[in-house]
Amino acid sequence: QVQLVESGGGLVQPGGSLRLSCAASGSIYPIIVTGWYRQAPGKQRDMVATITSRGSTTYAASVKGRFTISRDNAKNTVYLQMSSLKPEDTAVYSCYRRQNSGDYWGQGTQVTVSS
Repeated sequence: QVQLVESGGGLVQPGGSLRLSCAASGSIYPIIVTGWYRQAPGKQRDMVATITSRGSTTYAASVKGRFTISRDNAKNTVYLQMSSLKPEDTAVYSCYRRQNSGDYWGQGTQVTVSS
């Protein structure tokens, strides 16, 4: 079993920055892809950013130029650096990991962007 635990969420003012972390533990195998999704109340869950084991990245158009995804393989941790935050970025952010044993999700961390 794989456990994913997110941290780093909170309340931030528009234009501010926040860094999310996702630590994986349990039956860890090399990833196929890992990344971040987000969901606001009444909205669909949308992909925010993903990264492969080789470091190839994909970003949602709404966050390009503002968010950066990265990984620390030694720590089995993926990060999302968020800058120039907007109120529309408010959502629960969840970590996702795909490896050869299956797909895994974290419980999510709340990010609120408000004045």
